[in-house]
Amino acid sequence: MLRVGMLTSGGDCQALNATMRGIVKSLYGKRDDVEIYGFQEGYKGLIYSNFKMLTSKDFSGILTVGGTILGTSRQPFKKMREPDENGLDKVEAMKHTYHKLNLDCLVILGGNGTQKTANLLREEGLNIVSLPKTIDNDLWGTDMTFGFQSAVDIATDVIDKIHTTATSHSRVFIVEIMGHRVGWVALHAGIAGGADIILLPEIPYDPENLADTINRRAKEGKRFTIIAVAEGAITKKDAKLSKKEMKEKQANSPYPSVAYEVAAELQKRTDQEVRITVPGHTQRGGIPCAYDRVLSTRLGASAAQMILDGEFGYMAAMVDGETTKIPLSEVAGKLKYVDPKSSIIKEAKLVGISFGDE
Repeated sequence: MLRVGMLTSGGDCQALNATMRGIVKSLYGKRDDVEIYGFQEGYKGLIYSNFKMLTSKDFSGILTVGGTILGTSRQPFKKMREPDENGLDKVEAMKHTYHKLNLDCLVILGGNGTQKTANLLREEGLNIVSLPKTIDNDLWGTDMTFGFQSAVDIATDVIDKIHTTATSHSRVFIVEIMGHRVGWVALHAGIAGGADIILLPEIPYDPENLADTINRRAKEGKRFTIIAVAEGAITKKDAKLSKKEMKEKQANSPYPSVAYEVAAELQKRTDQEVRITVPGHTQRGGIPCAYDRVLSTRLGASAAQMILDGEFGYMAAMVDGETTKIPLSEVAGKLKYVDPKSSIIKEAKLVGISFGDE
């Protein structure tokens, strides 16, 4: 009997179900003696032994369903070694659940924090296979994470729709795009949506440069400007702050998010109306796009093959168009940032997109 535990942790995204489907269909395609234990609400289900037995039927018809049939929750890695409110050792509790069910392996789908905890469990002796889930596309070791392209499509659609009202009213529109500490979603959606300015965490911007770009466009007869701003974008001035100073600034900021700070700076420096659109969690919702369905199916099948081969301690990844496996020890704790010197940035600048840095 092959006993496999499975959980989804952290923020949800469009292709979690599609990926689990890929894993399970692949396992049942090779073996009849498979038991699937689905832990509910991520690591919380593993800690408190909250699970349900699943069969292949539970994974039928979910390729196009967003979210996760297992539910999810955020369990910060930095608190995993801290006892819960009742004094329970969470790491020991997870190990106990794993061994109580006599699992052969645990499949974990999640982003950066999730991968760190997955590696912790690997270090504790559990057989782990993980998969790269995040709309941010910031996991080290894989060219693409599932959920990313679906989020890009949604953010691009928002920018597309903003074009008509921006043109009609001759306004500056700021569209705030998710991405945590990196700018992958904003970069791709900004280019695809025809944004005039893209602000990324990896390329600190100068408010004066933004204003100059907008004023120059107005003099050239261009009636509107669209700015795609990543939620983690920062000014050149803030980039010089220490981590502690930055936390203090954010804690005392009068602005609910970076888009409002950018808008306030532009209102001081231009005479144009500025409007803000924050699509927020819509970028994580809805059905997965065709690209993510293919990616998830391939990564799921790759993870299943690892399980069948008894290869544990790896994350399934996509590199140069081919599925592969990356040691969890190399993935955990590393972020994949946009390279300011990369060809995609150079090409974006070549077509006239400003990044607010010059």
